[in-house]
Amino acid sequence: MSDDPRLALIRATLRDVPDFPKPGIVFKDIHPLLQDSATFRLVLELLEEQARALRVDRIVGIESRGFLFGAPLADRLRVGLSLVRKPKKLPFTTIRETYALEYGTDTIEMHVDAVKPGERVLIVDDLLATGGTARAAANLVTRLGGDVAGCLFVVELGFLNGRARFDGVPLHALVTFD
Repeated sequence: MSDDPRLALIRATLRDVPDFPKPGIVFKDIHPLLQDSATFRLVLELLEEQARALRVDRIVGIESRGFLFGAPLADRLRVGLSLVRKPKKLPFTTIRETYALEYGTDTIEMHVDAVKPGERVLIVDDLLATGGTARAAANLVTRLGGDVAGCLFVVELGFLNGRARFDGVPLHALVTFD
C-alpha cells in the first residue's frame, strides 16, 4: 500500500508543528485529518481493512486520540471497546502498568473487567513513537488474559523504532515517517 494515493492524501493532511512540545521536536498533528470528514472516513476505512483480517473480539483504545479511532472502528467491526487511560480517570477497579519514558516514567490503567480471558484484542492509537504506551497497554491486556492480536496506528515515527517492542505482534501504521 506504500504507493497507494489514499496514503499520500493522509500524509499530506497531517500538519508538522515544529518545537512542540519542546524545542527540536516536530509534532505530527492529526487535527487537520479529523477536521476533514472525507479524510477521516478514509482513515477509518483503511484501519478497518487491516482490522478485519485479524478477526478480533475487542478494541482497546489508548487515551486520548486512540479513542477517536478505536470507537468508530469497534462500531464498524461490531466488537466491544475498552479504554486505557491515565491514572485515576476510570471509575471502577483498575490494574495499572508503569513504563519508562525518555526522562522518567508514566502509568496507564484499565478496568479489571475490560478484557475477558481468551479475547483477541486489537490495540488502537493515533501514533506509534517509542512504543512505550502501546507496549504497556499490551501488557495490561495480557495480564487480564487477553491475546494481543495486533496494533494499529495512523502514524508511525519509524526512526524511533517503537516497532521493536512488539516482536511477533502484527503491527500496522497507515503512514510511516522514517
